[in-house]
Amino acid sequence: MSEWYYADASQQQHGPMSATDLQQSFQRGEIGLSTMVWRDDLSAWRKLSECVEELGLKEAPPATPGADQAPAAALAASEPAMAQSRCATPSAVLNSDSHLVTVDEVVQAGFWKRVAAHLIDNLLISIVASCITHSIWAPLEHGELLDSCPSGEASVIEIILIFPVIGCLLGLVQIAIAWGLCLIFSWPLLGAIYFGICHRFTRQATLGKMAVGIKVVRSDGSYITFARSIGRYFGFLLSSMTIGIGFLIAAFTRRKQALHDMLCDTLVVDKWAYTDHPERQRHNLGAVIIVILALIGILIVVMPLLMMML
Repeated sequence: MSEWYYADASQQQHGPMSATDLQQSFQRGEIGLSTMVWRDDLSAWRKLSECVEELGLKEAPPATPGADQAPAAALAASEPAMAQSRCATPSAVLNSDSHLVTVDEVVQAGFWKRVAAHLIDNLLISIVASCITHSIWAPLEHGELLDSCPSGEASVIEIILIFPVIGCLLGLVQIAIAWGLCLIFSWPLLGAIYFGICHRFTRQATLGKMAVGIKVVRSDGSYITFARSIGRYFGFLLSSMTIGIGFLIAAFTRRKQALHDMLCDTLVVDKWAYTDHPERQRHNLGAVIIVILALIGILIVVMPLLMMML
């Protein structure tokens, strides 16, 4: 049986209710023919006068003070504000599908969704960081700068110009150590730029989060600022220093917040949360996430074997 909703003069939603309850409200004069109504298989709100035959309404009752309901224009004007609330304009298809959620529920991103997104993002950052590091280090690795020095070693000026930190600490002693340090120093910079821009200026999500259908918001559902996004990334690095405990916290907290989420007042939620289509949120992992986790699991098993063969 269909469930009905109606909006009163102050654009407050009432419902769900049965068709019988709606008829009784009409007969009592609580709503009028100009009242905007909606049920779960309608694409948009309609005036009650358009549903008279469907509801079997006989005649309009005498008007009572306050019974004059919001016209369509007033309801339309209120929709943007209503869409931003957790109880957005009802547009959910409420049926027996256990994966669909009610209109007032916000689906928090689960632990495995966040793991999958994290793996994708770190793969992208590692590729870019490695390319940058290799492009800087390649001339030294092939001896182009080393050969230019009479002693076979790079001068102090060359070291400082190319690798400030490495020049101060190591003086270009070993290529492997220099490569590792360069990668370590480039990674946080790339990560801060990547996460800062994506969480603030795109769909509130990095490429990894977009792939699994989640995003980052403030605890009230609003956008996070660029500064907070940068701070959240360094909070993420702090979580990394806790031997993973900062991440595991997300599996046990009520709102699935990791340590860096708590520090920066952020949430990771389904991409349809806090929108005008909350019914599209999903609790299940989804095929993309399952495939990603399966591939990572295979790599964990296969890579040691390949290393042994090589």
